[in-house]
Formats: sequence, C-alpha cells, structure tokens
Amino acid sequence: MDPLKITILLSSLALASLAICWLDYKKGWHLADWLNGRCSNPFIQTTQTQKTNSKQSLDEKDALILELTERIQVLEKIVTEPAYELNKKLNQL
Repeated sequence: MDPLKITILLSSLALASLAICWLDYKKGWHLADWLNGRCSNPFIQTTQTQKTNSKQSLDEKDALILELTERIQVLEKIVTEPAYELNKKLNQL
C-alpha cells in the first residue's frame, strides 16, 4: 500500500470519527457508545430531551390537577346542599 492510500484511509477514518462525535454532541444519538457496544439503541432519548419532556408533562399534570380539584369542589358543593339531601330522601321513599 502506498503512502497516499494510507493517508486517505486514516483521514477518512478520522473524519468519520469526528462526524460520529459531532452527531453525538448535537443530536445526542450515542452512536459512539453503540459502535463500542455500550448501548443497545443509539437513538435513545438523552437527558436533555427527557428534561424538556418531563417539564412539559409536569405542566400538563399541574393543569390537570387544578382542573380536577375545581371539579371536586363543585361536586362537594352539590352533595352538601340541603336540597340534594332532601331529594335523596324523597327518592328513597
């Protein structure tokens, strides 16, 4: 093998390695870990995307909790009204 072919081969390997490292950094794909056998899926979610997803889901959960709390308060008002108890007793007769 002549020196030019060796230089081209080593340069292409270095370029591929740099591209993999860049994709790992920018996209969080874990390609280097996958190529080294450290993870089963190179496209798993990173902690950064998990944090944004968890923040969104926490906001959604908070909104749902507030909505359900308001509904429970309305139901408690309905149940504790004297007219509701009177209607319930009349229905039992």
